[in-house]
Amino acid sequence: MRMESMKKRRILVLLALAAMAGSLSERASGGSIRKKAWRTVRRVNEEGPYLGLVVPNSFELNPLLQSSNFVNSPRLPFLDLAGRRFRFGTVGKEKVIVVMTGLSMLNAGLSTQLLLTLFDVKGVVHFGIAGNANSDLQIGDVTIPRRWAHTGLWNWQRYGDGPNDELALEATGDYTRRIGYLNFSDYDAIKEGNLLNSVWYQPEEIFPVDGIPEVRQHAFWVSVNMNYYALSRNLEGLKLPQCINSTCLRRRAKVLRVENGCSANAFVDNAGYRQFLRNKFDVTPIDMESAAVALVCRQVRVPFIAFRALSDLAGGGSSESNEAAVFSSLAAQNAVDVVIEFINLLH
Repeated sequence: MRMESMKKRRILVLLALAAMAGSLSERASGGSIRKKAWRTVRRVNEEGPYLGLVVPNSFELNPLLQSSNFVNSPRLPFLDLAGRRFRFGTVGKEKVIVVMTGLSMLNAGLSTQLLLTLFDVKGVVHFGIAGNANSDLQIGDVTIPRRWAHTGLWNWQRYGDGPNDELALEATGDYTRRIGYLNFSDYDAIKEGNLLNSVWYQPEEIFPVDGIPEVRQHAFWVSVNMNYYALSRNLEGLKLPQCINSTCLRRRAKVLRVENGCSANAFVDNAGYRQFLRNKFDVTPIDMESAAVALVCRQVRVPFIAFRALSDLAGGGSSESNEAAVFSSLAAQNAVDVVIEFINLLH
């Protein structure tokens, strides 16, 4: 069933590409993607399918590019399209396409959509660093969440309304109180005069490729691919480094499968909000991209998994122990090491 589903998806993608290529052929001089690039894309896809590797930033990407495990394609090392660079190569026996998204949910979603629309991709592996909301873990640990949520889509309630008051546009089905809320006054030291009231978390609207166009579905939690997740169990005993330069962690870093991760367009360096996210959603890694990648993969029915190495305590430690600048390079390297091991498990 899975192979049949993937074949159907590839046919849909190829039909879309053919239609797009046809419409672009008449305006190749002014279109954002030239005819020559489309020919290159078609040649690349003839050698597919590929595993897509999606990474947020250059300091998270560079350890992969510098690794002896990543071998550039000698015929076509990369292709620049729509402001993104798609790198081609292999990791072990797996043919891969690597794309750097840039910071934030918007960039991550756009880059993933481009990757999956242009190229014949059989699965997506996302990796990078993240803040840590779980006090049982430490900086340097690499987490593999079972599911992801976008916690940045809010309905901000007006001052004076409470949990039992209907939200704006809730009656039309645009918003819901099902997921829950954060009340800012719970974190007000004075406990009076707080005009911020509450924000209610909302699911994303999604439009799956096998759904009816313009008929929305909703998703708050997006699970990773269960086959990928089961395979990742084999990584939990992997040995990772304990020190970077002269700075050492209290123990050697670990690889752990965890229940939940979350993403939003906010760098969380606040103990109160960190603890709220942990208590409310039972999350461990907090980042700015993974849920966007997950949502796109969910819509186009492509298997997905994310690896996030913990680089800071998201506001949960002292200034001495919460230096993302100190540990980000160690965390980034750990994430890449784990991803390479995972890819090798696919064969």
